[in-house]
Amino acid sequence: MIDREGPVPPYRQISNALRARIASGEIPPGRRIPSLVELEEEFGVARDTLRKAVQVLKDEGLVETVTGMGIYVVQPDSAPSGG
Repeated sequence: MIDREGPVPPYRQISNALRARIASGEIPPGRRIPSLVELEEEFGVARDTLRKAVQVLKDEGLVETVTGMGIYVVQPDSAPSGG
């Protein structure tokens, strides 16, 4: 699924794939995204790459870390507004 030869870096491909799952409702608000172990198995990339992909989603306000629980999709009312 990851195109290692293409112009888009693997971490961006993964963040795009997770963003699409969130947007489609496959991973709804309040639900945990797959763990780094699960994502590592799915995408076949290093954990640092996965951490970078997740950080992109955090920076966009789509997910947040819940200490000791995992990374969760942010509820719409707590996501930053676009204007």
